Amino acid sequence: MNVRRFIGLAVLLAAALRVEGASSDSPPSPSATPRVIVLTAASMSMDQAVKMAEQRFHARVVKAEAEQENGHKVYVLRLLSEAGRVWTVRVDAASGALL
Repeated sequence: MNVRRFIGLAVLLAAALRVEGASSDSPPSPSATPRVIVLTAASMSMDQAVKMAEQRFHARVVKAEAEQENGHKVYVLRLLSEAGRVWTVRVDAASGALL
């Protein structure tokens, strides 16, 4: 997971928990209904995916396309190494995970 995204989610979660705890002066009772906090990660832009791939593989992205796979946006990146090797990397746009 992208370190900045992880830190951002951690900060959001901490802020949400702080607000949750600050709304009441007394501790919650055992019979209180637990609240669920849902956090959704912002999607990764193609520029971010290109930068991530170039840094991770020490290669240059020479072609980048966005595709839909099973309802998910996927970036298909063609990389070129200094040695002349060419290969393709697929990046999940929602999570930034390499596929």
